Amino acid sequence: MFRPLLSLFLLMVFAAVPSFADTPIPTAPTVDARAYIVVDYRTGKVLASKEAVARMEPASLTKLMTAYLVFTELSTGKLKLDEPVVVSEHAWRSEGSRTFIELGKPVSVELLILGMIVQSGNDATIALAERIAGTEETFVQMMNTNAKRLGMVGTHFENSSGLPAPEHYTTARDMSLLAVAMIRDFPQFYKYYSVREFEHNGIKQQNRNGLLGRDPSVDGLKTGHTDSAGFCLVTSALRDGMRIVSVVLGSGSMSGRETASTALLNYGFTFYDTKLVAKGGAQLASAKVWKAAESPVDVGVKEDLYITLPRGQANDIKTAVDLKPRLIAPLQLDSDVGTLRVFTAAGTLTEVPVHPLKTIASGGWWRRLIDTIRLWFA
Repeated sequence: MFRPLLSLFLLMVFAAVPSFADTPIPTAPTVDARAYIVVDYRTGKVLASKEAVARMEPASLTKLMTAYLVFTELSTGKLKLDEPVVVSEHAWRSEGSRTFIELGKPVSVELLILGMIVQSGNDATIALAERIAGTEETFVQMMNTNAKRLGMVGTHFENSSGLPAPEHYTTARDMSLLAVAMIRDFPQFYKYYSVREFEHNGIKQQNRNGLLGRDPSVDGLKTGHTDSAGFCLVTSALRDGMRIVSVVLGSGSMSGRETASTALLNYGFTFYDTKLVAKGGAQLASAKVWKAAESPVDVGVKEDLYITLPRGQANDIKTAVDLKPRLIAPLQLDSDVGTLRVFTAAGTLTEVPVHPLKTIASGGWWRRLIDTIRLWFA
């Protein structure tokens, strides 16, 4: 008699205790920042934000866009890492942070990149801008064109380095878009953002991102500071396969921006989880194709599909493929043949199109005739 009663009692107790997945996510921590945003790199889901679309000064975070254009030129072969660049007087006389490059002397593109990213040197940054576009003013036009292309609707640049200017502004949201694009589009050059020091002309120059030495999961990206902008930091961290990007704008001190970034990253990793739902190019289902040279055809999604959910809920994800009726050849790789539906018990999370994993040609005249007749009665 005692054991059944004890079992019933324990069942009632544990049933009354909510699971981690059912527990509401706490609000994001209060941090020293005028604006911030935390996003999952793979899905773009916003995990926390404050004044994320408010117009703010980017300071040297501007150099992320300059670097993006430099890496674009490198990836297309228009620029070489070992190419010498002669430093102009305009670059040499630039205000603010400096890499100590010398007027009129050639410096390699790679050293200028290190000077721009690690030391945040305005002289190195302007030298790169002039090499690519002839003048800094022309380069700024390229910056603004690319900002629009990346969806940075709240951003406008007036210079390549981040010096204060009346119409030089961005938002935390836009900076997160730029950081994600940097990591996604140029993985071969992203390594420069984790370089902690380099030496030029006998002078050692340190990376101002202190998180690189304090948190092994942090591998980028960029610091910024002016008196009017405050202390800014764009950070990316990778833990257990999940990458999070944080943007902190307008902190009161160098330590303040690092403490804020750490707290926001920890918040994101603690309370959210990103799961691979479907592998790009993998078979999710097979579909009958009428009037085809071969049938059925395997279908799937083009790219890896990830979903970000509160931690503890990712294991509840389910998927279903809903195919269109009467698929008729020919089918191309980009033909929309149905939908992959991702859902939990609470409802649908997302729907994405599925496509044939190979092209399907039309069958011969006899196959087309037979299937035409069959479709009359299908």
